[in-house]
Amino acid sequence: MGTGFSKRKKQAKLLQQQLSSMQSQLKESEVVGTAGNGLVTITLTGEHVMKEIKIKPDCVDAEDIEGLQDLIKAAYEDALAKMQQQSPTLPGGFPDLKSLGF
Repeated sequence: MGTGFSKRKKQAKLLQQQLSSMQSQLKESEVVGTAGNGLVTITLTGEHVMKEIKIKPDCVDAEDIEGLQDLIKAAYEDALAKMQQQSPTLPGGFPDLKSLGF
């Protein structure tokens, strides 16, 4: 019984270290989303905080504010999609939680 518990404890500790490492990597990452062939770009941090937004003057039209709003939304959604694509996965996938006693 002691050996099984010790093994589970080691596996849980390893999982915790891997998750902590992944969180650190995500916090340090950045992605750039674009829309309108680069007319609008948005930079998001790994914590989904908008770090920067750039809007080229070519797409600013007082008569078409909705068009600009759509470009901003599309650039943000592009950045979010890229963030999800680059999110790391645990090496070897998640362990069998039953083996950890859950």
